[in-house]
Amino acid sequence: MSGVIICIGNRLVAEDSAGLAVFDKLQAMQPLPTGVELVEGGMAGLNLLPFLERGGRVVFVDAVRGYTEPGTIVVLDHEEILQSPSPDHFGHGTGLPYVLAVLPRVCDGELPQEIVLLGLEGDCTAETLEKAALMSLTIAAH
Repeated sequence: MSGVIICIGNRLVAEDSAGLAVFDKLQAMQPLPTGVELVEGGMAGLNLLPFLERGGRVVFVDAVRGYTEPGTIVVLDHEEILQSPSPDHFGHGTGLPYVLAVLPRVCDGELPQEIVLLGLEGDCTAETLEKAALMSLTIAAH
């Protein structure tokens, strides 16, 4: 099974840049394991759908709010992302839950076998970002 890591966020907004900081860590770890693709998703929203139509495993990395203690990582599965009770959980509104809700209706390819969100809560240390990068690789390559 192949995997894709999609790091999302906004480099210009500190509280929404954790996903892209993890992207930078993963870029520095090249080459990635065979079968793992890395995508800088930024704020692409629905433009990310083609990366979700290849089957395999999808790991999103993004800043979250209200799930756990600041400076820590939470792992959410597909259903937990869709059932997020508040738009405040994601720094850029309900973008990711919306993309995942639309996916089955518009998918032209193969739906992912697994979708996971690695959420980084609040300000993260370099150690937390490194841990998130390694976790995303482990999940994507599993």
